[in-house]
Amino acid sequence: MANDGVPVRSPVGGARTGPWSQLALIALTQVLALAVWFSASAVLPVLRRDWELGTAGGVGLTVAVQLGFVVGALASATTGLADRVRPERLLATGAGAAAACTLGVAVLADGPLVGIALRFLTGTGLALVYPIGMKLMASWFGARGRGLALGVLIGALTLGSLLPQLLVGVLGDSWRTVLVAAAASGAVAALLALGLLRAGPHLAVGARPRAAQAFDGFRSARPRLVNLAYLGHMWELYALWTWAAVWMTASRDVYDPALPAARIALLTLTAFGICGAAGCVLAGWLAGRWGRAPVATVAVATSGVCCLLSPWAWSWPTGVFAVFVCVWGASVIADSAMFSTLLSEVSDRRWVGTALTVQTATGFLLTTVTISALPYLADAVSWRWTLVLLAAGPVLSVAALTRFRALDRTPGVAAH
Repeated sequence: MANDGVPVRSPVGGARTGPWSQLALIALTQVLALAVWFSASAVLPVLRRDWELGTAGGVGLTVAVQLGFVVGALASATTGLADRVRPERLLATGAGAAAACTLGVAVLADGPLVGIALRFLTGTGLALVYPIGMKLMASWFGARGRGLALGVLIGALTLGSLLPQLLVGVLGDSWRTVLVAAAASGAVAALLALGLLRAGPHLAVGARPRAAQAFDGFRSARPRLVNLAYLGHMWELYALWTWAAVWMTASRDVYDPALPAARIALLTLTAFGICGAAGCVLAGWLAGRWGRAPVATVAVATSGVCCLLSPWAWSWPTGVFAVFVCVWGASVIADSAMFSTLLSEVSDRRWVGTALTVQTATGFLLTTVTISALPYLADAVSWRWTLVLLAAGPVLSVAALTRFRALDRTPGVAAH
């Protein structure tokens, strides 16, 4: 097996490349490609006005991408596509398709029906971007460097979710212009993937696909526990990312009404974008020293405590409130890299791509529940108490990780 730091010959012009240069390129393509993911959510306030959307219509535009992602990811997993086609080609195809669908929303959509359909197709394209990016990363890094590398990759996911907010800030409230810019970002990602990304020496060759193989991660002890911990993490993450700005705005409208809306937007971007990315990298670095499962347990427990404290943080002074949401933003995403890395280490090496794709697909399917439920729950009990619901996810994650660590300490227990 090749060492992590040994460069290899690239097919592009005979140039030599190595794991860290490829990691930088993979991360860049992820940031650019994932700009289309949250592009419609970023302009949702304007779409509510122009398309006369109610709560259901706004939720539909957001959830459509998640459902499309799930369908695309499961199709990839059950056909073995992620393990049979060169990953850089899959990533380029997915990024290009997602960019084209986003451009379609900007050019063709004049109401929620077409918009939701195109957002669903955007999600199917993104199913070939995020999981395949993880597989490309894993092909360049063995156990020694994989935790930090995946932390960088998840940090790129976090920054990709931030990019549409920056586009809105630069381009204003013209939702069509913002979507065109996001589509252009995705197209650049596709070109970068096709021209510069290459699989590394740790890439496993996929075996003949079996549909049943896609669900082996829920039949074996260690993969099942990792997946359960990941599901708890996803119960919280995307619902928080989707509705955090609304929760923060509702809080400050009551307790600091003079605070400008731009300050709240900046705090949202800082807490869940910049602090989130920093949390990913820090967690990846710490995992190499303390172990992945312990670091994941601390991160998810921290975010769970933040969920439980959210009704009281609601009324804290703005300075303390800002520190609180920055801690929450850093901890809520920091454990993502740990779950993906742990699964890649305890799964059959021939099916790492499929295992990661199924893990991601089931997680994103679960996100549709909490994303859809929170605004309706807020109507019933107010936003102050709504985010407590998300604490159920971290509780599940901590329980699963505790059992996983107990198995690791039990002599003679099989890995699968």
